[in-house]
Amino acid sequence: MRSNFLFALIVLSCATFAFGVDAPSESRQKFPPYIVANSQLRALPRSADGFDYVLMVFLPESYATRPKKRYPVLYTCDGYWDSVLVNALYGNLIYDRVAPEFIIVGFSYPGPSSDYGMRRTYDYTPVPHPDVDRQGRGSGHAPEFLSVVEREFIPFIEREYRVDPSYRVLGGSSLGGLFTLYAMFTKPQLFQAYIAISPAVAWADEWLLDCEKQFAKSGQPLRVRLFMTGAAEEDPVFLGSIKKLNTQLAAHRYRDLKYQWRLIDGEGHAGTKAESYNRGLRFAFAPLK
Repeated sequence: MRSNFLFALIVLSCATFAFGVDAPSESRQKFPPYIVANSQLRALPRSADGFDYVLMVFLPESYATRPKKRYPVLYTCDGYWDSVLVNALYGNLIYDRVAPEFIIVGFSYPGPSSDYGMRRTYDYTPVPHPDVDRQGRGSGHAPEFLSVVEREFIPFIEREYRVDPSYRVLGGSSLGGLFTLYAMFTKPQLFQAYIAISPAVAWADEWLLDCEKQFAKSGQPLRVRLFMTGAAEEDPVFLGSIKKLNTQLAAHRYRDLKYQWRLIDGEGHAGTKAESYNRGLRFAFAPLK
């Protein structure tokens, strides 16, 4: 219980993490900013859950020159970090022909000083943490956020861009990985593949383990692809919870689940993301490559 409590405190204190540092004004005057090609920021109207969101969109290189082509979509949690990382890896996957061209959509928040730590904890956790947030003031709102993803984000992207609606992938790391798995067990038909990187299975006394057990008992089909990882050098208690879920998934033998598990050697909790997305995208898009 003590280690679980400390883990919750760490997650809830993520608000201190700063994303990016402004260059001095003199530097901004001397040098033009670097613009990421084919990238867009799309601010959405205030959502049904009462919050404002921004989608970070990265389009394939061929998007402008092939007007009849439609593309599958990767949706990423923590877009302000992870969609930028995926975009950096993207060209290698296409060059090696291990994935098709796809659109990247990152979930984000407006403003240059958004409190990412606070917002992601609120949106990505399926239940409030029993030790530090019993009232759910700062956590436990994944059900509402998943509804926003399904009813607002996805329809917006499929209306505004030439997408292939038959193939969607959802990816996330840590709390984003927790949300990814929650979405899979709650609405498995919403996405065709899931990438859960070092997911926070330890959240709320390993609530997700019971969620998976209940899903298995329901007899619902799980016709998806799942790629899940843990980091060999991260906190042993945190990693132990992920390994428990891996064992449960194997024991329940979901007939239609295409599942791959990988322990990323030599990496910690954050460092595992690059290799995990690189491998996970190959696995997730394997049917289309």
